[in-house]
Amino acid sequence: MLISTVELDGMLDDPDVIIADTRSFKEYSEGHIVGAVHLDLFAFHWIDTTKEGIEQFANQSKNLFSFLGVTPEKKVVFYDTVSGMLAARGVWMLMCFSHQNVSMLDGGITKWKKENLPAETKSNGFKPSNFAGKINTELISGFDHIRDNLTNIKILDARSAGEYDGSVVRAAKSGHIPHAINIDWNQNISEDGTFKSDEELSKIYDIPKDSEIVTYCQGAYRAANSFLVLKKLGFNNVRVYLGSWGEWGNRELPVEK
Repeated sequence: MLISTVELDGMLDDPDVIIADTRSFKEYSEGHIVGAVHLDLFAFHWIDTTKEGIEQFANQSKNLFSFLGVTPEKKVVFYDTVSGMLAARGVWMLMCFSHQNVSMLDGGITKWKKENLPAETKSNGFKPSNFAGKINTELISGFDHIRDNLTNIKILDARSAGEYDGSVVRAAKSGHIPHAINIDWNQNISEDGTFKSDEELSKIYDIPKDSEIVTYCQGAYRAANSFLVLKKLGFNNVRVYLGSWGEWGNRELPVEK
């Protein structure tokens, strides 16, 4: 799920590689990896995880990936400023639709520029496809799955300590999902913008490997970053709660502070 700057540099001329810059358009226009298209994933919040809501999310995602031009043989690389939450969201979303050939650029554009690798300022157009990925329900959670399994699963809150303890309010209710443990996603990232080593991350995520884990944050972006870290460490049973606190904190659901 991770690709190095050196590896990606060797793929720039490959027609079967799609490189997606997930930063703002302003940042993209000021300089991006050669051949990259712009896809601001922050525009696609989703806070309805009823059965109908998940179906609508699937339809929106299929339209998005058709626009991006994803087909089964394409390798898709998402990148961010660092190994960030937006690129992680893209990787998780494509994995949700059973597209395994997807990676995040470790270190993002910051590491790319530091190494003086090829960049440009011109915009690149999309080459749309008819994306037909099948949703993998084992990687995504709705509120009902968490509510019905509060004591059976490990719930990982990737938000800040203030959001977790309720001193920072970003929904009708503040606090956290009952029994959730708080590991701020920022702990995943090294000073150089890459993911920390497996040894460092294992000390942070000291959780039994056979646990079922659901990650969440405010809108399932930071949670996607923590999802990638857990998969990187070899955890098999990991889901992202798509609605996250933007849904949970605005529904009649139990809360702890």
